Amino acid sequence: MTHLPRLYSILDFGPANPNVLLNTAQELVFAGCTLLQYRNKSNSARQMLDQARELRNHLPSTIKLIMNDRADLCLAASFDGVHVGQDDLSPESVRKIIGSDRWLGVSTHNPEQLAEADQTSADYLAIGPVFATSSKEKPDPVVGLEGVRRARQLTRKPLVAIGGISRANAAAVIEAGADSVAVISDLLKDPRKSAEEFFRILR
Repeated sequence: MTHLPRLYSILDFGPANPNVLLNTAQELVFAGCTLLQYRNKSNSARQMLDQARELRNHLPSTIKLIMNDRADLCLAASFDGVHVGQDDLSPESVRKIIGSDRWLGVSTHNPEQLAEADQTSADYLAIGPVFATSSKEKPDPVVGLEGVRRARQLTRKPLVAIGGISRANAAAVIEAGADSVAVISDLLKDPRKSAEEFFRILR
């Protein structure tokens, strides 16, 4: 079975300086992060591929790198997996592209979507937003801790909770049944120190 780390770090970078992206990633790795998702909603495919290859080339090979949305860029950048949302390619279409060895994650936002995703070949499922979030322009309705508990009852696959998760509420999310918490905003300021604090909280 897929084993997710407690902290699922998301690098959400648009037209940022590639050096900022790499430096942030390296700080997270120094803190102990073993999985990073690269998410970029605003750059061209070429820019995304360049940044993704920069990450792959400069981070240890032991770090699991997940590409958001793009199965083609996952292969081109030699990433370890893809994470798709409800509006992206279907999980099975992605699986045909990436093969059986790479990880496949699927975002869900309600019990119906999660139950459907549970029937696919996805290696892990995500539920959210758990809390209000500023990382998406048009976020889905908040599911709360009760939504995490319900999701836990509907799947045996590893479960990632996402959306508005911070050091202040991460422990409660794990207690509600999540195997891992996905974090964006609360890692941006002083990434290494922030990640280290998350690890202390999530032990």
